Amino acid sequence: MTARPDIVLAGVAKSFATAGRPVEAVAPVDLTLAGGQMTALVGPSGCGKSTLLRLIAGLELPSEGRITIGSESPDDLRRRAGVAMAFQDAALLPWRTVEGNIALGRGLARKPRDPEMIRELISLVGLSGFEGRRPAELSGGMRQRAAIARALAGEPELLLLDEPFAAVDALTRDRLNTELPPLWEARGATLVLVTHSVAEAVRLSDRILVLTPRPARVAADIPVPLPRPRGPEVLASEAFRALCAEVTGALRDHQYPESVAAQ
Repeated sequence: MTARPDIVLAGVAKSFATAGRPVEAVAPVDLTLAGGQMTALVGPSGCGKSTLLRLIAGLELPSEGRITIGSESPDDLRRRAGVAMAFQDAALLPWRTVEGNIALGRGLARKPRDPEMIRELISLVGLSGFEGRRPAELSGGMRQRAAIARALAGEPELLLLDEPFAAVDALTRDRLNTELPPLWEARGATLVLVTHSVAEAVRLSDRILVLTPRPARVAADIPVPLPRPRGPEVLASEAFRALCAEVTGALRDHQYPESVAAQ
């Protein structure tokens, strides 16, 4: 398995013009995200988490600074189909079936057809029996599960997840949190996850970055040294609870709403 390169953000900042006035979304930040690991971004709504994710994806250009992934820019990685992203909005093609949308992930990544892998992914995200349905025939949560499967189908080197489980019911969310990590760990993928759930961030990630209200700055950088796989015994451990409390405390220290921080 090839070692994945680090993601390096050097003096990266982002501003937008709103009503003719600049609005700072991300303050200048210097960060290195380790290749082959998952980093979770947590912070207040509107603080710049998704903007930071889009900068790493190359979907937005920094107003200042530079992002490199090994020797490549985000644009370089995207042009050779090395990155996939699952947004809060599933963004499925309405004229394609579930199977066709997921298979598209391999086509966009310039990977050969693999019907068996597509069937396995459909089963994993709980959509067996819905292969021939189109997005309009699915619930919001089902569409989101199809979008996650599509992102995984291309076996990306870099997988960016923007609250991918927000529209999924609690039982399915728990199942995906259990069964998806082995897929990306086996391929050595690098992941960056945006989530509002502290428990999910601790359960899935190797490192948690707590961001301040806009403009986003790193308020706390918390490693997650829990053993994998993170089954029920790990989730019930004192170490897991202590990490959740540490992240929640960092969020509260930076004026994060208590009702969300406790999720």
